[in-house]
Amino acid sequence: MLKSMTGFGSATVELSTLTAVFEIKTLNSKFLDMYCRIPKNYSEREVEIRNILTQRLERGKVECTLTVQPKATDSSASLINRPLVKAYFRDLRETSGELNIEAGQTELFRMAMQMPNAYNAEQPTDSRQKDEEWSLIRSGLMSALDRVDGFRLQEGALTAAKFREYIAQIDLLLTQIQEQDTRRIPAVRERLEKNVRDLVSNDSFDPNRFEQELIYYVERYDISEEKVRLKNHLEYFLETLDDKNSNGKKLNFIAQEIGREINTIGSKANDSAIQRLVVQMKDELEKIKEQTMNAI
Repeated sequence: MLKSMTGFGSATVELSTLTAVFEIKTLNSKFLDMYCRIPKNYSEREVEIRNILTQRLERGKVECTLTVQPKATDSSASLINRPLVKAYFRDLRETSGELNIEAGQTELFRMAMQMPNAYNAEQPTDSRQKDEEWSLIRSGLMSALDRVDGFRLQEGALTAAKFREYIAQIDLLLTQIQEQDTRRIPAVRERLEKNVRDLVSNDSFDPNRFEQELIYYVERYDISEEKVRLKNHLEYFLETLDDKNSNGKKLNFIAQEIGREINTIGSKANDSAIQRLVVQMKDELEKIKEQTMNAI
């Protein structure tokens, strides 16, 4: 089933000591390009997070953010990383001043509190407790990925529907080309017969040269094979689209083959009506190629 590379998913995990939120955004990219934003206290989990993302998301530009906010407890330890927040606030104020931007103190403070590591997330001192806590936070990552996957499938279904529309339109245009081809052949035959009469009446008539010219024109104007191959490629595209292992790369390869046949028909037909239909085919094909770039 076709999947889009565009997706979004978030999940929140509530623990007695903290609230953890995973947010994952994905966009189209030729390869898997990941950016992870993780609190310093959980930096040792980054490799694990990246491995999970690689296994589940396959391709695309991925942005994963983990936000951990401690809950108020009776502990005397401060929940706010005051030195860092002060540094953030001072830097924001100085930057806004240099840029002549009027920003209120409250707004700057809110921005400072949203910066990385603005909170002191207390880590469990017991390793077992720490692992149990991470196991629960990790479940949030899996839930967020499930939502991303659902989003991608939904977008992929919409893209697949568009593909079918474009292929159906190309197929319709191919039918029109076949109809026009039956009208084109008499005109081509008339031109050939005229050229043959002129050639035979010439004193320097060469039978061997005549045979070569005749073969050239017959091959030059015949588009029967191209029409058959194009029809087969269109059918193969739809079969691949319905395959459970459907992917954007394969669909793009088939689209390239479709394009080759369309171009050959346009160059060999030597008919203005067919060439206009070919232009319309190319327009539909470009839409397909654009969409395959966003399919996994």
